[in-house]
Amino acid sequence: MDASTSTSKKKPVAIITIGMAGAGKSTFVQRINSYLHSLDPPSPPYILNLDPAVTHVPFEANIDIRDTVNYQEVMKQYNLGPNGGILTALNLFTTKFDQVLGLVEKRADTVDYVILDTPGQIEIFTWSASGAIITDAVASSIPTVVAYIIDTPRTTAPATFMSNMLYACSILYKTKLPFILVFNKTDVQPHNFALDWMQDFEEFQAALASHSGARDSEGEPTYMNSLMNSMSLVLDEFYKHLKAVGVSSMTGDGIKEFFEAVEGARTEYENEYMPELERARALRDKSLQDAKNDSMNRLMKDLAVDQEKNPGGAFLDRWDPEEENDDDDDDGDMNIVDRSEGPWPGQYIDVTRARRHEDEAINWPRPG
Repeated sequence: MDASTSTSKKKPVAIITIGMAGAGKSTFVQRINSYLHSLDPPSPPYILNLDPAVTHVPFEANIDIRDTVNYQEVMKQYNLGPNGGILTALNLFTTKFDQVLGLVEKRADTVDYVILDTPGQIEIFTWSASGAIITDAVASSIPTVVAYIIDTPRTTAPATFMSNMLYACSILYKTKLPFILVFNKTDVQPHNFALDWMQDFEEFQAALASHSGARDSEGEPTYMNSLMNSMSLVLDEFYKHLKAVGVSSMTGDGIKEFFEAVEGARTEYENEYMPELERARALRDKSLQDAKNDSMNRLMKDLAVDQEKNPGGAFLDRWDPEEENDDDDDDGDMNIVDRSEGPWPGQYIDVTRARRHEDEAINWPRPG
C-alpha cells in the first residue's frame, strides 16, 4: 500500500447491533460477516463479542469478552443472578476498554467495518453505564451506526410494533447516533406491512382498529387502543428520519441494501454527529479553561488585597534558600503508618480467628 492510498483510506465504520432477545442479532452478525468475506476482494470485518453469557457464537470474534471475564465466576463471587452477572461482567470488561480501542485503532487501516455484538438482554447494554461508555468511546474514535434488529414475525401485532418503535426512539435519542431499523427474518414474514405503518399512520390506525381487543364490551376504544393511536401520531415525525431495511439472516436477502444504508449513515455521522462532538469538546475545554482562569483571578485578587493591607509582608514572605536547607529535617516529625507491616494501635482483631504466634504481644486466656 503506497503513501497516497494510506492517506486517503477512510476510517472503518463501527456497527453496534442492538435488539430484543431472540431478534437474531448474532445470526445477523454472522450473515454480514459472511457477506463481507464473499466480496471480491474480501473485506473481513473486525468483530467484538460483548455477550459474556453466550455459549456459542456462529462467527469468529477478534475480541471476545469471554476471554477476559468468566461469567460463571462473576455470578459465584458476587452472588448474582443471570442478568446481574452479565451486567457486572460487562462493567468489568469496560474498565479495560481503552485497550480494546487501542487494538481497534491498530487495525483501522486494514478493515472497513468494526462490528459489535451486544448481549441478548437489551436493557443491560442500552441503559447501563458500561453500555453508554462503550458506545461513546467507539463513537468518539470512528464513525458509528446503531443497527436496531427487529424480530419481524413477532411485530405483526400493532402493540408489539409500537413497543419496538418506542424502544428504537428511546435508543436513538439516547445515543444520538445514525440509526438503522433492521427488520430481520423477512424470509418468514415480509416487512412491507411495517414500512406501510411507518409511512402512513392511517394504515397503522386501520390495522389497530381491526385488531382483536381494540374495543371494550360497550363498543368504545380501549385505553391501550387510544394510547397507541396517539403514539402513532407522535412517532410520525420520528419515522421520517429513520432508515429501515428488511433482511433475512438465513438467506442473506437484503444485506447489500443494509450496507448501502450504512454508507449513508457514515455521511450522516460526518455531517451531523462529528461537528456536534467537536462542539461539545470545545465547550468542555472552554469551561475548564474558564474555571482555571477564575481560580487564578481570585488568587491574584487575594494576593493584591493582602499586599495592600500588609505592604511589608511581601518582603517577609520571600523565599530564603538557607532556611529551606535548615528545614529539610522537619519531615521526620510526621509518622506514616504502614498497615501492611504489622499491628498498629487500634487495629481490629477478630478473636474468633485468633491464633497464637511467637511475635504476638497478646496473652490469650487458656480455657479452664
